[in-house]
Amino acid sequence: MADVNDIKEHYEVIGADGVHVGKVDAVEGDRIKLTRSDSGEGAHKGHHHYISLGLVAEVEGDKVRLSANADVAVTFEEEEDGGAA
Repeated sequence: MADVNDIKEHYEVIGADGVHVGKVDAVEGDRIKLTRSDSGEGAHKGHHHYISLGLVAEVEGDKVRLSANADVAVTFEEEEDGGAA
């Protein structure tokens, strides 16, 4: 299991397939908070999204590799609650 203490701000989060998922804004509790610039489009735009630390397979340099492919990992993303601006 990866040492989540190695995850730092601005590290790239990639799926097991090497596809970009987002960039780390912060680690909060048991989740990685992604930057708003990787927030998606439409109703998702401008909201932080979160990935469970349980999906982290390893930290390689400045990349966080997930145990799931990117297209699957994004289905596990959680969106921030409320109307934070």
